[in-house]
Amino acid sequence: MADVRTYSLIYVVLLVLGTGKFAFFEFLTYELALAGTIILAVVKVLLIAGYYQHLLEEPRAISYMMGMAVFMVFLLTIAAGYSIQ
Repeated sequence: MADVRTYSLIYVVLLVLGTGKFAFFEFLTYELALAGTIILAVVKVLLIAGYYQHLLEEPRAISYMMGMAVFMVFLLTIAAGYSIQ
């Protein structure tokens, strides 16, 4: 289990990444800001899942199962978006 220093560092990184979204939309074009925001969101999800949900300490099979679940949700979202049109 990680110590308080690691959790504090991850919290600060998440705070900086959240501020980055604001800076992107202030200083970049909409398309670049949107792409940057998506990349920052993926990084934030990986940090939260890895450290706060302790997936880094779990066996790899559980991490693969979580990844498969996220992939299935992604496919469901694509299918729902396709059926709406």
